[in-house]
Amino acid sequence: MFIGPVFTREVTISPRRARTFVGRAVYGGILLLLTATAWLVMTGTQLIVDTGDFSRFGSALFRLIAPLQLMMILFFSAVLAAGGAAREKERKTLVLLLLTRMTNSELVLGKLLASLLEVIIFVLISVPLLILIALFGGVSYPQIFRAALVTLFSALLCGSVGSCIALWRESTFQAISLTVLLIVLWLAVWQLVGGGFFGARLAGLDAARLAGAMSPWRALFAAISPDASAASGGLLSGLAALTAPIAGFLAASSVLIAAVNLLAILRVRVWNPSREARQTVPEDDTWRKSASRAQNVPADNPYDNLTDNLFALEAEHPDLVAANPAESAVPASDKVKIDPALSAAGGKVRPVWNNPIIWREIRTHAYGRRNLIISAVYLLLAAMSFIAVHSLYAGGAAPGAARLAGPLVPLFILSFLLVNAQAVTSLTAERDGGTFVLLLVSDISPKEFVWGKLGGAFYNMRLAVVIPFLLCAYVWFLGGMSALHAFFLFTGLAVLYFFSAMVGVHIGMQYENTRSSLATSLGVIFFLFVGIGTCIWMMLAFSGSFESQLQPFLAFMLGGGIGLYLALGLRNPSSAIALASFILPPATFYAITCFLLGQYHWVYLAMTGASLFTIIAMLIPAIDEFDTVTGRTTE
Repeated sequence: MFIGPVFTREVTISPRRARTFVGRAVYGGILLLLTATAWLVMTGTQLIVDTGDFSRFGSALFRLIAPLQLMMILFFSAVLAAGGAAREKERKTLVLLLLTRMTNSELVLGKLLASLLEVIIFVLISVPLLILIALFGGVSYPQIFRAALVTLFSALLCGSVGSCIALWRESTFQAISLTVLLIVLWLAVWQLVGGGFFGARLAGLDAARLAGAMSPWRALFAAISPDASAASGGLLSGLAALTAPIAGFLAASSVLIAAVNLLAILRVRVWNPSREARQTVPEDDTWRKSASRAQNVPADNPYDNLTDNLFALEAEHPDLVAANPAESAVPASDKVKIDPALSAAGGKVRPVWNNPIIWREIRTHAYGRRNLIISAVYLLLAAMSFIAVHSLYAGGAAPGAARLAGPLVPLFILSFLLVNAQAVTSLTAERDGGTFVLLLVSDISPKEFVWGKLGGAFYNMRLAVVIPFLLCAYVWFLGGMSALHAFFLFTGLAVLYFFSAMVGVHIGMQYENTRSSLATSLGVIFFLFVGIGTCIWMMLAFSGSFESQLQPFLAFMLGGGIGLYLALGLRNPSSAIALASFILPPATFYAITCFLLGQYHWVYLAMTGASLFTIIAMLIPAIDEFDTVTGRTTE
């Protein structure tokens, strides 16, 4: 195919994998389950009288599924594209691809489209379901077409950004975290621009229209809004009228996609191999030449390394040389003297802690250098959250919990994802680098390994952990919550951070494939919190009564429990993980109901209790069954 052999291989092999068809069936099933749950919620709490009720249901459901699908597609397109390219670098196979006859465009575009193949298929799968929703009324086919088009272009844009960053940065964690942070920052900035934060006009252009052209989120809502214009006057003019509300976004995203991929194509052989890998060779060669000159050995002597070792051995153990009769016969004047300092490694010796795992996580560049960009982007997002919270209190009236959740919850979810990504990549980096097997044959205990990885994840993501606590303390200082509610929030956040890190370590130990472990671990955290938001939206959109909504959500909770068990306990089943998997969704639903009713103490008890039980269910097998899970022993 014209894109190259990388994409051709993916297209050929993908239909042979069972997970390809399972993923498509699961994705379509989730959308159908959401539709059925929304219908049961509406019919169980409202009376369907005429066709207008059906139309209102179809319109509300379409406005739920289209943004939800966009969030999932943005997330997984960025993670899969960045993880796919970064995995090639971690496993040192990207250098082999660069040695082939593939052109830069075949390599970059082929790897990008191969990573996004499943995501593109998911978008196409959703179109028939959205057409079925149109049968209820309230939704037109042009709205469905525009929504699918915006989602598809957004996937290509986010995937291009993730692939370009992965080809630039050193490690998988850097690529994924920076990609997610930049996408969130991009959406947040244009949301502020569209809301008039910087004025009604920006650079001489209308701020709202400019934001709609640059932000996938705002473009989607423009796409799903009713359009009374009829397409006429031929095919081209009809398509132009059909895509008129999103024409600016399609043009801007096409330019951005082309620009990002062009940058990756031009720089892929400049960025790779990494600068650190290229610098090790000259440094070692310089040391070898200086040592050879000090010993009067020619620099091009093929036996110079062997000579260096023999001279160093003579300097350290002269008694061994004296015991050799043949060597003793050589006059002392003919022997070349060596400075022992030349055979010693330079630099300051750093003592290793009692737990070498956490020492490596904290004291070395285990996940690449130059993390300043990641910290700067996160600090910028945190500053925007602080400004948003401060503006809510600027009017004098104290905002409610729902308004405070706007600037707080996105930063919390982003922090959970970063901690989880750091934890899971700390395991996958060991596997891809070939050092995991070396750790298994060492005398490192399971406790040292597990607690070292957890401690390293929290230390390396200390900004993502500390800043949300500071933001919550600022809200408490402004009088937004009582001391008791502040205690609930602080301890609940601590438990959820521990839960996010433990999920990453647990899945990273069980999955050998980097792409599968990343998608599974980040997917658990993402779907858990997106599921919470979806349930809240459905409750508020279709009914204000919470007491009669348990039955419609039973299937939703049952499906969530099955998904959690497949992610956490399929490869290492245990009764505790199975119980935790089916306890967490009902506890989440109960916490949502209590939050909407203002009973925050029950929210705290439900979420912390279920999360702590799940943490223990993962932590104890990770330590006690470490040898079995990692393959150190087969018994």
